[in-house]
Amino acid sequence: MLLNMSKLHDFSETLSWGGLDAATRRQATLCLLDLIGIGFGGAQTELARIITAHAADQFGGPHPVPFSDRRASAAGVALATGMTIDALDGHDGFNPSKGHIGCGVVAGLFALAQEAQIEDGEALLEALVFAYEIGARLAIALHATAPDYHTSGAWVAVAVAAMGARMMGLSPAQMDHAMGIAEYHGPRSQMMRCIDHPTMVKDGSGWGAMAGVSAALLARDGFTGAPAVTADGSAWSDLGQRWYIHEQYFKPYPVCRWAQPPVEAALALRRQHGLVSSQIKAVEIASFHECTRLATATPTSTEEAQYSTSFPCAVALVRDGISPSDLTAGALHDPEILRLSKATTMVEAEEANAVFPLTRLAKVHLTLQDGTRLSSNWHQPRWDHDAPPTPVELREKFDGLTHPVLGVPDANHLADCILSLENGTFTRLLSLVAQPIKPATTASS
Repeated sequence: MLLNMSKLHDFSETLSWGGLDAATRRQATLCLLDLIGIGFGGAQTELARIITAHAADQFGGPHPVPFSDRRASAAGVALATGMTIDALDGHDGFNPSKGHIGCGVVAGLFALAQEAQIEDGEALLEALVFAYEIGARLAIALHATAPDYHTSGAWVAVAVAAMGARMMGLSPAQMDHAMGIAEYHGPRSQMMRCIDHPTMVKDGSGWGAMAGVSAALLARDGFTGAPAVTADGSAWSDLGQRWYIHEQYFKPYPVCRWAQPPVEAALALRRQHGLVSSQIKAVEIASFHECTRLATATPTSTEEAQYSTSFPCAVALVRDGISPSDLTAGALHDPEILRLSKATTMVEAEEANAVFPLTRLAKVHLTLQDGTRLSSNWHQPRWDHDAPPTPVELREKFDGLTHPVLGVPDANHLADCILSLENGTFTRLLSLVAQPIKPATTASS
């Protein structure tokens, strides 16, 4: 057995919702609120329509699929839920891994809670905290050992498997096998391929969640797996002492996190100088290498718009912000947005490379029509873990995503259910999340 597996087993056995401090309990609830809100936004996309139908057709079963009126097996629920949330790139993330824990583990949570028939809201939130802590360390371990940059699905699969073993009450040995199966079969997809060619495959979270759920179910039935090597290493030494769930960032805009520092810099210049977009002739962005790789200037789909730097910056300069509707067909053909996006050049800056990925920096230079050049300071994304959004700001984000889809009364009822889940039931939450939604109106391809 790997050295840290006994530590992980002890953590699994001793972790309790009541033993967590109030700040950690609140953080878990807010993470769930944000992820479910993003799920309803993502459900408006063509990606979600395709994957949900695929899950129901190819992974049919009895379980309701969140953000839809379809049913599937536990593996199908995990696949569709993870990819639906990931369809709108507005969910929380973890700087050290250049990826996202919550998207995949919440997908696995909805699948496994149904499979294990878990009703208690506290138990659901407790499992979520467990998965964030396991997922963070798995991510750090993989990125420390893998030679290239894999999507979140690679390590999310292992976190979901561990969470599933815990939720189903499997033995420590079965948990080990579940994690080993998931690591062996998890999607080690190359993230930069999707950055260079933005499509619906995205961050691998749905496929990772599906692999993790399948691994847990296989281990339950006696299937064995080689040890998960990512369950070892220095990242595990502070398990149960350092709570990585507090080190997640949230996103104010539904685009790749790498594009958000230049968006903040552009907005700062626009507001400081009272600019309107017609005054701007050209835009120059200086940032880290990965930001400059988001190079689609004239996106033809919401996936290309979300994995671009110049396009979101142009949207921000024209519309003074970015919402899901700014990544849809109407905005994709807006002549003023396209003019500025095509007038943007990107420069790799060593200052920004030096601090990536723990810090994401960008500065923007605007050349005005009269020749004036305006330059911003270095900017970071908003809502990083050291300057998080308030609960009120996250609720406003949730309302903006869910009100157009569910209507104000039902969306408010859902928010109340999530925020009081520790005293509620999973069945009630699932009944509000797994329901027919309105036709695409806010974020379709």
